[in-house]
Amino acid sequence: MMHSRFISERMRVKSMGASRDQFKRFFPITTRWSDNDVYGHVNNVVYYSYFDTVANQYLIEEGGLDIEQSKEIAFVVNSSCDYFSPVAYPSALEGGLSVEHLGNSSVRYRIGIFEAGSSEASAAGTFTHVFVTRATQKSCPIPDSIRSALLKLTSES
Repeated sequence: MMHSRFISERMRVKSMGASRDQFKRFFPITTRWSDNDVYGHVNNVVYYSYFDTVANQYLIEEGGLDIEQSKEIAFVVNSSCDYFSPVAYPSALEGGLSVEHLGNSSVRYRIGIFEAGSSEASAAGTFTHVFVTRATQKSCPIPDSIRSALLKLTSES
């Protein structure tokens, strides 16, 4: 009974998979030896590090975020990940990035992790940033330069 429930859930998640065309921007990801776990594949928690790297790389390169000096910074307040197929070091990976929702002070990204050149993601999930002022750590509007960059990742762009 429990086994069939697990398989049904896995099939539901698999059917919600992520294809390359759902993402607007891609970044190479370098796997590391330490990413693998005792089962010989990238450990599930490492994907969240990949998500963080992809989102912040975009904010730095396209939005002008200065992680050391910007008056506004972004905190992760929510993340989730669905896993579809394992990857292992030394795989060449790519992180796909899109914006699902852009609010006044928050953004929810959709991120997919792909083996280089693959059309289907090995894992995909969401990652939410809330922008805060560095000094007070209170919520603030997304800075204009970052908002402009994020708009390029929405489905409307």
